[in-house]
Amino acid sequence: MSPARGGNRGATRLKLRRRSTDPMRDYDALPQPLRHWVAQAALPWSPTSCLAIWRRTLNTGGGPDEAITRLSRAEAAMLARDDSTPSAQPS
Repeated sequence: MSPARGGNRGATRLKLRRRSTDPMRDYDALPQPLRHWVAQAALPWSPTSCLAIWRRTLNTGGGPDEAITRLSRAEAAMLARDDSTPSAQPS
């Protein structure tokens, strides 16, 4: 199957979003555990989106491990929505 869109985005039906900041600078500013999660994520997450989930979790009394768990659940839900992604199958 050929990619639905050009570039390195691959074959996905998920909505594309424009960035108004420098994503590499934003990535470098993330806390270390969050940077590690983003680096191994199956989808190309924006640092802004990840940091929002991270902060929301910490602000509600959760810790870094809970924030990573929430990010992983959010990613699994997005993969399930995007039926064109081969890794969307449950493990």
